[in-house]
Amino acid sequence: MTTPVKPAFVPTNTETLSAVQGRIAILVDGDAPVTLAARRLDRLMRGALTRFMGSDAYGKMKPGDAADLAYPAGLVADAVQVVKLPRRVDLAHSRKAGGAIGRALGKADCLVLAEGHPRAADVAFGLTMRAYDFADHKTGDKADLGAVTFMVNAPQVVAASYEQGAALAEGVFFTRDLVNEPSNVLTTVEFGARLEALRDLGLEVEVLDEAQLADLGMRLLLGVGQGSETPSKVVVMQWKGGAEGTAPLALVGKGVVFDTGGISIKPAGGMEDMTMDMGGAGVVAGVMKALALRKAAANVVGLVGIVENMPDGRAQRPGDVLRSMKGDTVEIINTDAEGRLVLADVLWYTQERFKPAGIIDLATLTGAVIVALGHENTGVFSNDDDLCNAFLKAAASEGEGAWRMPMGQAYDDKLKSRIADMMNVGGREGGSITAAQFLKRFIKDGMPWIHLDIAGTALVKGDLPLSPKGATGWGVLALNRLIRDKFEVK
Repeated sequence: MTTPVKPAFVPTNTETLSAVQGRIAILVDGDAPVTLAARRLDRLMRGALTRFMGSDAYGKMKPGDAADLAYPAGLVADAVQVVKLPRRVDLAHSRKAGGAIGRALGKADCLVLAEGHPRAADVAFGLTMRAYDFADHKTGDKADLGAVTFMVNAPQVVAASYEQGAALAEGVFFTRDLVNEPSNVLTTVEFGARLEALRDLGLEVEVLDEAQLADLGMRLLLGVGQGSETPSKVVVMQWKGGAEGTAPLALVGKGVVFDTGGISIKPAGGMEDMTMDMGGAGVVAGVMKALALRKAAANVVGLVGIVENMPDGRAQRPGDVLRSMKGDTVEIINTDAEGRLVLADVLWYTQERFKPAGIIDLATLTGAVIVALGHENTGVFSNDDDLCNAFLKAAASEGEGAWRMPMGQAYDDKLKSRIADMMNVGGREGGSITAAQFLKRFIKDGMPWIHLDIAGTALVKGDLPLSPKGATGWGVLALNRLIRDKFEVK
């Protein structure tokens, strides 16, 4: 488990700068040092900071970018990292600035000069997010990070503000760890056990086994996992922080711990990335952990269907017909379109049992959404403008890319089957949309619903401002903000 870097916050004391070892990071705007700490540092550096801030190199830097001045004269520190900010500082630039500092952290200690910065807590949050490093399976000398200290004017106020971010970071890190974990470690059994451990934070957690799922009629979900040696499960997590009797918001996640494609087997190239096919369930788990850590005043239930999709003599075949918990029959055209089968049964169970105020599902569902939106935006599908617009606003506020996609009867018609109520795929054209239309068939009339296809955003090949390459934890921040803004007791 990756432990987030948690900075300390101390009062501004410029007299100690000359003796600081390790790294010093300073937040600046404009063309010259203006704060007391910046001017003091510039004097110690014999004007090097002023010269750099007047250079073309500094002029070409964008807000949130950083540059190192190595082995500065007049200081014991090995480097001064200059982080550029705009004059009017916002949340995104503050977090990006923190991310730049977090990216550069090493074994040496780091002092961040954030004197008078109005968003020092957001800078600290960005630093924490970017300093993530999944190293559980690396041997040898692991690079433990040095201590990080923020020098600010009101340390107690900044520290209190940062605590909310620290809870969110733990939720994001939980999601990233789950998504980064290899499938021989994160089996269906291990995944269930890690979620059961969330009881220690005050969540109510139930694990439904295969016998219980069969009794409930979840034949679609069980069909996906019947070729695997590891048992399928549904985990139910409840956070009851709101008013008693208030209908909860429901979050539902696809948790395919490994996806070979089943009998419709995937190409070998890139199949190793299918360890991330439980990303939707990972996000749900991360949100539930964050809500518990920050004691959110809301009722939220998170449900995840955990399976493994393997080819085997017992595996389901193309052409099979299965009956869902809802009662509709599905003709299996492609066993690699398995996530929608898992979600369909869990969505129906969620509505039957909890009668939620709204339901949001998340899944690494289709490659088609990557073709449409790349890795910059999650595909958003919804039957309710109010809930959808609230989510899009929350995602934009948190800097998590999301784009609403169309739906409609013409797409739904592509799911017609000759021998069953529907097929599980609707052809190559509009693949992410027909997948959403399939899920919509398992949403009751009048139930506000959002489907989030996170296939392109759950895991990326390159570094981002707030995360290294690999699992991003996309969605934890946006969903937390949506819950805070729309579902918490004020």
